[in-house]
Amino acid sequence: MNPVSPLETVYYISIPEDFKFSRNAMHIDSSIPLPVQKKDSDAPGSFNMSELTAEQVLSGLLTVMAYDPHHKNILYYRSLLKEARPDLKKELTEAAILKAKNEDYELAEEIFMALRGFDPEDMVTVLNTALFFDQRADSYRRSQLFEDADAYDSDALRYYELALAAEPVIPDAFFNAGFFFLKQRNYKRAKDVFETYVALTCDVNDEELGENGIYKKNRAQEIIDDISNRNMDDEHFARAYELISQGKEEEGLKEIRTFIEKNPDVWNAWFMLGWGMRRIRNFDAARKAFEQALLCEGGKTSDTYNELSICLLEAGDTDGARKMLEEALSKDAENTKIMSNLGYLYLKEGNPAKAAAYFQAVLEYDPDDKIALAELSRLET
Repeated sequence: MNPVSPLETVYYISIPEDFKFSRNAMHIDSSIPLPVQKKDSDAPGSFNMSELTAEQVLSGLLTVMAYDPHHKNILYYRSLLKEARPDLKKELTEAAILKAKNEDYELAEEIFMALRGFDPEDMVTVLNTALFFDQRADSYRRSQLFEDADAYDSDALRYYELALAAEPVIPDAFFNAGFFFLKQRNYKRAKDVFETYVALTCDVNDEELGENGIYKKNRAQEIIDDISNRNMDDEHFARAYELISQGKEEEGLKEIRTFIEKNPDVWNAWFMLGWGMRRIRNFDAARKAFEQALLCEGGKTSDTYNELSICLLEAGDTDGARKMLEEALSKDAENTKIMSNLGYLYLKEGNPAKAAAYFQAVLEYDPDDKIALAELSRLET
């Protein structure tokens, strides 16, 4: 069965000239049909004008904002919303951010859609949308739903690019996009946007910046210096990540080896070498690369320990793999990917009770984690 489109839950009705919701209600143009949200109790094809409420109209208008922002009467509908709810944008933004924080992603996305339909020129909403998709991608990646995560990364990138091109400029767009590009290991682009952020804030005095602004400017400069000192904006480094991500591991490995020859102390480079080797199932070479990453400054990250555990597990060293995963979890206690890997390790060792405990821990952070739900269901049966 095909899911019902949200627009199919909306009536378009003509309001009689003498119809009034209340003396403080919006002023309706009776010549323009109004979108009205159906009630759950409405029978198909039935509608009782005497039971119509202002809330039904507001809900209908918001549905049109979200799913039909190019409607021929959209300007009129926007004016009605502005009149009825002068603080609507603030209310919706706060609601969307709260829903995203609580991982109610479907409703959060719908609210952001309504916000963009309500005011398509508002670049702050565009930036908030980018942050939302960025957060959603992280959540799916933690749950090892990599295709979904990649799709939301693409959405995040699209909205970050729009926010970066905004006029007047939005400094925070550059700061937040910098971290997005760091996660993508696009260090050259990350450095560029962080440099722009520093340039945009360099003439702002500390009092005007405030404590948070000072922190952000200093943090951006730290990242710029780190990328420069480690030469991570080098073309070989960037090309290696691009090729390995595209499934061209052999070509990417050549690029990262070239980089390592000139920059042997960059942990990120050894990590990328290990990542590429693991993808082609050369686990021994991958293990050596991850071990080298741990020896470099900054390399003792949860991701490095997690990746190393996979290599050790493939070699049959379950004790070593467990130690690496426990170290990873000590550095990132809420990482559900690491918890799941510990669950699989205990399954491999024939300890279903311990495995179930880790899968249950995953659900405490992400109740909808499909992998944990499936494994727990399998264990129960």
